[in-house]
Amino acid sequence: MKKQTDTDKQEPKGMKKEILEWLQIIIVAAVIAFCLNTFVVANSRVPSASMENTIMTGDRILGSRLSYHFGNTPERGDIVIFTHKAEPGKDKTRLVKRVIGLPGETVDIREDKVYINGSDIPLQESYLPEAMDSKDYHFEVPEDCYLMLGDNRNHSIDARGWEDPYVTKDEIKAKVLFRYFPNMGKIQ
Repeated sequence: MKKQTDTDKQEPKGMKKEILEWLQIIIVAAVIAFCLNTFVVANSRVPSASMENTIMTGDRILGSRLSYHFGNTPERGDIVIFTHKAEPGKDKTRLVKRVIGLPGETVDIREDKVYINGSDIPLQESYLPEAMDSKDYHFEVPEDCYLMLGDNRNHSIDARGWEDPYVTKDEIKAKVLFRYFPNMGKIQ
C-alpha cells in the first residue's frame, strides 16, 4: 500500500474550495445581471414592423431605465420602451414607439402630416420610411402623459388605434439607446 502524502490529503479540500469559489462567482454574477436588468437597462425584441426603418422587425434593442430619472423627462423624438394596453380586452404589453406629443400639447394629424399646438408648419419627421396615409385625428395630451406613434405609420398600431391613446410617464420604462442584434447601431 502506498502511503498518503500531504498533497494527496489536501486535494479533496482544494477541490471543494474551488467549487465553492466558482459557485460564489456565479451567484454574484447572477445578482449583478438581475440588478442591471431590473434597475439600469431594458432589453427588448421588436416583433413588428411598426418602427421600420429605424428599428427592423426582429431587432434586439437596449434601453436605459435611468434616462428619465433625476429630473429628466421624455422629449419629442425619443424612442421609448413602455407598457400599455394596446388592444381592448388584452393585458398591458411592452411596446416600442416614438414620442410625438408631450404633456399638455395638442397634436393634430391632418392631410397626412402631424401638427403640434395648432402650428401651420408640420412636424419634420425625416425618420418616416414613406409618406403617412392616415385619417385625421385630434389629440389633447393630458398632463403627465405622452402620445406615441410608430415610425412606419402606414403599418403601425399606435395611439391612433388604441382605446386610450395616452401613455403615462409611469408606463415608460426606458429610453432606447441602440440596437445590438442582428444589426448594431445607435438609434436616431
